[in-house]
Amino acid sequence: MRKLRGAWVGIDQGSEDLFSEFETGGSMWTGAGERERRRHVRFNEPFASPPNVQVVLSLWDIDNGGNIRADLGAENVTETGFDMVFRTWSDTRVARVRLGWMAIGEVRGEDDWSID
Repeated sequence: MRKLRGAWVGIDQGSEDLFSEFETGGSMWTGAGERERRRHVRFNEPFASPPNVQVVLSLWDIDNGGNIRADLGAENVTETGFDMVFRTWSDTRVARVRLGWMAIGEVRGEDDWSID
């Protein structure tokens, strides 16, 4: 469990169309080549420390001729952003993916100050 100190908790969220490859014949759709897609997401405002980030599928358009395989998550989380990552493998063919995300963490309050 992550415990946040103070009363200033921020929540940021969004949704990103990560890729759409069925029209262009990209490797996610053909099943050959790199099977990972990532996109860097910047938060609307920085957090005071790296927040907890949850990533969810909000659109998944896949071929029904193979097994359904996916690994998604948030990597390289910092106070200002994170990398949204989607991976698949083997005979899974993915036409397009949209991922939703939510970040919850400590933010600086109006009375916080620091000497640089």
